[in-house]
Amino acid sequence: MSAEAENTPTQKVAIGISFGNSYSSIAFTTGDGKAEVIANEDGDRQIPSILSYVEGEELHGSQAKSQLIRNSKNTVAYFRDFLGQEFKSIDPSPCHQSAHPIQHESTISFKIRDSEEEKENDVTVSEITTRHLKRIRDSASDYLGKKVNAAVITVPTNFTEAQKAALSQAAKDADIEVLQFINEPVSAVLAYDARPDAKIADKIVVVADLGGTRSDVAVVASRGGIYTVLATLHDYEVSGFKLDQVLIDHFAKEFIKKHKSAGDPRENDRSLAKMKLECEAVKKALSIGTTANFSVESLANGIDFTATINRSRYELLASKIFAAFARLVTHAVEKAELDPLDITEVILAGGNSHTPRIASAVGNAFPETTTVLAPSTSPTAINPSELSVRGAAIQASLIQEFDVEDIEQSTHPMVTVVPHLSHAVGVLCISGDESHGIFHPIVDAETSLPVRRSAIISTPREGGDVLIKLAEGAGHIKVTKPEPKPKKEANEDDEDDSDEDDSEEEEEELRERTWKIGKILSEAAIRGVKKGGKVEVQINIAADLSVNAIFREVGAKGGVRGILSSSKVTQNGSA
Repeated sequence: MSAEAENTPTQKVAIGISFGNSYSSIAFTTGDGKAEVIANEDGDRQIPSILSYVEGEELHGSQAKSQLIRNSKNTVAYFRDFLGQEFKSIDPSPCHQSAHPIQHESTISFKIRDSEEEKENDVTVSEITTRHLKRIRDSASDYLGKKVNAAVITVPTNFTEAQKAALSQAAKDADIEVLQFINEPVSAVLAYDARPDAKIADKIVVVADLGGTRSDVAVVASRGGIYTVLATLHDYEVSGFKLDQVLIDHFAKEFIKKHKSAGDPRENDRSLAKMKLECEAVKKALSIGTTANFSVESLANGIDFTATINRSRYELLASKIFAAFARLVTHAVEKAELDPLDITEVILAGGNSHTPRIASAVGNAFPETTTVLAPSTSPTAINPSELSVRGAAIQASLIQEFDVEDIEQSTHPMVTVVPHLSHAVGVLCISGDESHGIFHPIVDAETSLPVRRSAIISTPREGGDVLIKLAEGAGHIKVTKPEPKPKKEANEDDEDDSDEDDSEEEEEELRERTWKIGKILSEAAIRGVKKGGKVEVQINIAADLSVNAIFREVGAKGGVRGILSSSKVTQNGSA
């Protein structure tokens, strides 16, 4: 550690921390604003969230994970979601092959031998978290050459205030000042938006994470760089564990076929732990290559077992899980009261998103206009395992110079829960004998207020006097069903072609996004617009929901100004 850091203990050195149930990661922002993921002393960028104790020595990360086979009772894993919870409300099943959680007063603890003494100690989940965060902090400090003392930490969207408070206290005990908690999906969107070549545009993004112990899906509206979570879904039945289990069952059956007398390796805890670790490695290998080897020494009754599996077989075995994950994503879109056509991007996050079949299953649920950002679908996709921590590091670099009081004030509910538009606001340009015109959205729905937007709109080609209507608009999906083709009279000569004719008749319905015009907020006439001319529209919507609009022909001075009272626009509640 540098002498400069020791002489200035108040210097704030902030990093991003992604604290997951299965894996954690750390990142910092370089001088040129790029987020870099830090590897720990073992060279791991994805650090297993596991601690293990051998004769009083604390092992962490990959070293601790390897102890799940020999020393499972003194190895603590999958503990994050237990923070700030009561024992009766947790699901202990992920800890089946590690130290089991037990009730300890008003919290949860693990009975482990974490010292050189023979006795077991009750170690609370808060203390385990503090120890884990200390090891992460030390790895980052060693890499940066100065003591890390602050962080932005990612949390799931369903993390309660009690869980955040418990995590904040555990971090404080690890000498880490929590500058801010950031939701994992928002952090993932931020990681993409912070790239140098990124163009910030209004969009709606789905962030889908098939995690180790659960799936998390969020629909996020990005409006002018401000993110609003519109809907979230969580499913503990669709997870990376289930994918591991599919492979465990497959290889167990193969083993039983060859060695019937040895019994089922799943019925022995040690054999099962060996299979689980190897199957996770097989799963990762199949996301990169088309075949993978499964090899375990002394799997059961001293018998070594080796087998191979190809990607097609794996995808067939896990097809129900992939389909369930795709359904979860579409259900999240429905929960946000949107249509797949409304979604601009789908970001796949988490380690399992490296699997090509997951990207294709999710992509099939959306139209071609929706971009799916995953390693198998986009050459520019960010490593999905690093998305969350990169966003956290970027956020840390943005706010690390602020005082804690300023950060707390800016994230206070009175500040962060702001009015949003419930409908898009745009204009209709009408000329001559036209009665309707085409709606041009300028401020999208779910945009937080106050907001200012401007746009240049093409007017009807003939020019002349143009009537501009400022109106609310609501997205609408127009479905056009193909007209049934007349059936030909069947005869003996074309009986063989009947199947072919039937397939031709089964055309897909056409779905397109259109606009339904709501309230007309104001009207303005611009006279003598040049043929093929364009109109510039500026819209300002204040925090009190009043609207100030200016309309002018491009290149002209002045313009027509309209001011509306706040009663004309509604709000949708909170962010």
